[in-house]
Amino acid sequence: MTTGDQGAARLDRDQLRRLTAEERALFAARHPRSRALFDKARAVLPAGVPMSWMAKWPGGFPVYVEHASGAHFVDVDGLDYIDFCLGDTGAMTGHSPPATVEVVRRQVGQGITTMLPTQDATVVAEELGRRFGLPLWQFTLSATDANRHVIRYARHITGRPKVVVHDFCYHGSVDEAFATLDGSGVTVARRGNIGAPVPPSETTRVVPFNDVAALEEALSHGDVAAVLCEPALTNIGIVLPEPGYHEALREITRRHGVLLVIDETHTLCTGPGGYTAAYGLEPDFLTLGKAIAGGIPAGAFGMSEQVAERIAARVALEDIDIGGVGGTLAGNALSLAAMRVTLADVLDDEAFARMVPLAHRWADGVDAGIAKYGLAWHCSRLGARAEYNFAPSPPRDGAAAHAAGDFELEQFLHLFMLNRGLLLTPFHNMALMSPDTSEADVDRHTEVFLEALDVLTADAGAGAGRAVRGSQPG
Repeated sequence: MTTGDQGAARLDRDQLRRLTAEERALFAARHPRSRALFDKARAVLPAGVPMSWMAKWPGGFPVYVEHASGAHFVDVDGLDYIDFCLGDTGAMTGHSPPATVEVVRRQVGQGITTMLPTQDATVVAEELGRRFGLPLWQFTLSATDANRHVIRYARHITGRPKVVVHDFCYHGSVDEAFATLDGSGVTVARRGNIGAPVPPSETTRVVPFNDVAALEEALSHGDVAAVLCEPALTNIGIVLPEPGYHEALREITRRHGVLLVIDETHTLCTGPGGYTAAYGLEPDFLTLGKAIAGGIPAGAFGMSEQVAERIAARVALEDIDIGGVGGTLAGNALSLAAMRVTLADVLDDEAFARMVPLAHRWADGVDAGIAKYGLAWHCSRLGARAEYNFAPSPPRDGAAAHAAGDFELEQFLHLFMLNRGLLLTPFHNMALMSPDTSEADVDRHTEVFLEALDVLTADAGAGAGRAVRGSQPG
């Protein structure tokens, strides 16, 4: 074999490229209507897509969705897919959950946005407080906005300029989070960072996940307002905290007078109250978004009584609308109605009781395939989410997870899955369960995953053409 990559040492790169070319041809043949719509879109959309990152989907053009319901969607060519991506958490509820759809339809007829509160705001805040343990809440249209607002508040009430984030973290499109560490441990712009307003080192210190000593050093300067933290890394692959890390994080931040912000946008998959409730975290702020309104744009941030008092003492009523916190559509009636019913009737305790075992079933199937073919890969688990990566053991930090990535191999696997009716979370190998996901859906992934490994590990001559002759999508 031709590669020395630790997670893909058995793979012949020439064979991988041949297999990928076969899958691309198969994809094009099966998706003529999606291709036609994409060709038309290129005249008016840069790269032919409504958001630039959609150009990264494998196959040369994206699948166009005709309709989606529950854990499945059907594309414009009439092909059915099991959706393990679920809008990268935005549709963790399943697509168009009936309870949310009913309330949204009713609310659209009663008013969408007025810049005035509705009773739903109080109901939602009470429920979020019950789940996450913070008593006071505000609403946005995205988790990115929630993180931006919290960072502003943290700087304002502490009088400090810096924010600490973990290397390879994910906090939406927050400027402070698009930073990484170079080879000498210096904070620099992350690769691909577009139009950074200032060098990241002016606003941010980056520390490796699970590194208590680095965290202590970063906060020792006395200029850090907040640590913005996913309780487990997710967007670089699942990286779990080591025992004692969150306890150390909380102790160090308190000792240095630094506010702790827990971003549960992806880690809500852990349970009804996210990682915070499951493991007893004690943040000063908590942010979340995506799934909490069943797919309707919404975000929220909670705060402690003490933090709320500090904000109230530092923000004058006359200036409350001009400080960079808020938005005309934030807290609108439609989003709040969707949040209320989604939290009450869709992403409830019963849903997670179904979703989490399904994620373990999915991961068990992956582990069985890895063992059968003797690959130096690993599958990580986080509540209703699981993911395989191309390293033999769980990564300790984001840099290790990044080093285990293999873009060429990921593109093949995603395309192989697409051609057989499965969608994984884009750009890495993650699956998320919804309340509508079934054991049959999970077992179908196991079947196709084993087929993919069989093709990948076959001798180059024996493997030629096998991907094209594989099982068909539903």
